[in-house]
Amino acid sequence: MRLRLIIDEGDAAYNMAYDEALLILRAVNVIPDTLRLYIFKPSAVTIGYFQSLSQSVNLDYVSKHGIQVVRRLSGGGAVYHDANGEITYSIVLSEDKVPRDYVESFKFLCSGVIEAARILGAPAEFAPLNDGIIKGRKFSGQAQVRRLGVVLQHGTFMYNTNIDILANVLLTPKLKLKSKGIKEIKERVITISQYLGKQVSREEALKALIKGFERGLKAELRESSPKEVELELANSLKWKYRSREWTYLRP
Repeated sequence: MRLRLIIDEGDAAYNMAYDEALLILRAVNVIPDTLRLYIFKPSAVTIGYFQSLSQSVNLDYVSKHGIQVVRRLSGGGAVYHDANGEITYSIVLSEDKVPRDYVESFKFLCSGVIEAARILGAPAEFAPLNDGIIKGRKFSGQAQVRRLGVVLQHGTFMYNTNIDILANVLLTPKLKLKSKGIKEIKERVITISQYLGKQVSREEALKALIKGFERGLKAELRESSPKEVELELANSLKWKYRSREWTYLRP
């Protein structure tokens, strides 16, 4: 498999608009299959397309601390993207290259994240439906959408996320925590740095992700700059992700 690689950063609206632009342009064969590794700058929260905003995010906390919140095109749960401790990936592929079964497709497409954690020294595993775990604790979550014969999957890689901020930002239902046998979200998640007992740098995490996706997907990655057509389309879509109507689609 060959994948074009883009390494990028931007604010929440830009990042989600760019991912949607990749999906659209891949569907009309303007771009090839693409892997994007990117940073949310500044830190932000994304919520799944089907989620209630007020039940997923501590709105008082994010407002007080100026943390951006954006609704994703994909499903899944709320995510805190730490500008100094998390790298997000997105991958767009034609649907015929991905397992039809959703669990198998999550496992296949997040294999790069699992391999990256292993490269850094953590015994990572895939846990259905869509998590990457280390010793039972989550360090990566995935979300996916399929449209126009194309799969877009994006996910997280928490190499040094501030877990205290994450715990303050996200509202995890008590019933869900109870089903995991825990009382608070900090018991559920872990970073690569936490597990290793040493601080992993962004550069180390990025190098591991590149090698991880090469291994996991048996892919040849070719780094490329963003195309002008992608940036134009992403910029034309940013209004949606900045709009109150989209963010509060499900209050």
